[in-house]
Amino acid sequence: MAGLATTYVVYNESRIAVPAAESVSRVLDRFGVVLSEPQVSQIQRYIACLVFWNQRVSLTSVTDLEEILERHFAESLIGVPLIGSPEGRLADVGTGAGFPGLALKIALPNLQVFLIERNTKKCAYLSEAIRFLNLDRVTVIRSEFESISPAEPKFDSIAARAIGSHKDLLRWATGRLTPNGKVLLWLGEKDSLSLSQTTNWRWDPPISIPHSQSRVILVGSPMF
Repeated sequence: MAGLATTYVVYNESRIAVPAAESVSRVLDRFGVVLSEPQVSQIQRYIACLVFWNQRVSLTSVTDLEEILERHFAESLIGVPLIGSPEGRLADVGTGAGFPGLALKIALPNLQVFLIERNTKKCAYLSEAIRFLNLDRVTVIRSEFESISPAEPKFDSIAARAIGSHKDLLRWATGRLTPNGKVLLWLGEKDSLSLSQTTNWRWDPPISIPHSQSRVILVGSPMF
């Protein structure tokens, strides 16, 4: 954390050290991400909530503040230009600590976000983070993604950053996307090469994630 200026955010009567606003902006800038001052402030509050809860619930193995900004926030926010409709419906499958879904919501405040997570304790954290950040149009769904009713409205984007069963996800996503909808997958380069061979899907060239070890974002849409 050397060289990273910090400040404090009060959460649950505790003073939590978080990156200073200029530190947030500087780290995000290395990834080509620019946010407004209120959005940077929301990221600071989000980090405070994450750090507090991570001491009680296993949310992330990343504890260094600069690495949290890089690995969780910056990597998630690279996906902003890839969201087809900034006012559409996004499903974040296996969201865990809320990435990329909540980070994208901060950058795209009119986005309607559905955080799909099977772990009860993580869902409790997500609900609290939404409350603390005063976010609207965000729904936490405690469920396996395969169990979500087909009667639910379809999604314009389906994102997944930390899920292993990509082919199962694609089978599910085929029937859950709008006609112009697409999936956004954060994954390793080797997995990307393998997955891009999936039949009945149209894939864009993978987008390299800066400052990462062979990680990319793969964007695809089903051939209806």
